[in-house]
Order: sequence, then C-alpha cells, then structure tokens
Amino acid sequence: MYGCEAWTISKQIQNKLEATEMWFLRRMLRILWTAKKTNERALNEANKRRSLVRTLRKRQATFLGHVMRKGKLEHLVTTGKFEGKRSRGRQREKIIDGLATWLGPGKVSDILAAVKDRDLWRDMIANAYKQGT
Repeated sequence: MYGCEAWTISKQIQNKLEATEMWFLRRMLRILWTAKKTNERALNEANKRRSLVRTLRKRQATFLGHVMRKGKLEHLVTTGKFEGKRSRGRQREKIIDGLATWLGPGKVSDILAAVKDRDLWRDMIANAYKQGT
C-alpha cells in the first residue's frame, strides 16, 4: 500500500483489489479452493468486513486534505487547474473524482470547500469510512 495516496482507483481496479483481498483472507483462514465455501461464509468465519479499498480511500482523503490546505503546486496538479491544451480522447479520471463518488453525493467544488475546514473534512471521511461505501 506504499504510495496508495496517489493511485486512481477505477471500478476495474477496485474489483481486482477486492478479489485479491478475498484471496488473502481465504489463504489466512486456510480455506482450500476446492472447498465448497462461499466468500460470505468465509467472511463470517473471520468476523471481519472487507476493508482494503475503504482503507485506501481513507488514506487518499486525508492526503487530499493535507495537499489542499497546503495550497502549493500539488494543489494545482490535483485539481487539474494548470494551463495548456487538453489531450485528445477521454480524459483520465482524477483522484478528486474518485473521492467525490466515495464521499457521497456532491460536487467536486463542495468537496474542495469542505477541505478548508479540517473538522468538517474529518467528519466527512469518518462517515464515509463507517458506511463502507
């Protein structure tokens, strides 16, 4: 998870991360792949909720808050507000866009405004983490 704050997590990558986490969990519980146990049953045995993607999103959100409050070059790069021509084709997903979907309904501009208030930002992250979205 080193450097996960800079990852852009698309739906495809999220599915791969969840599958890898489930594979790790089944290996730790010593559940053979030939055994007829569903993933839900394996999770019930572990009494654990899957949380790898949630942890990554939480780390990204805390890092984003730090960068946005700092207001230096990283702020410009993260928000995508630097001069130049846009490249052709579909634009790449930004970290801020992924966090906007994770934090719930709202615009990116609302999120950037919430980052300035540290207590509000912490509450938003805590609520999103508890909901498990």
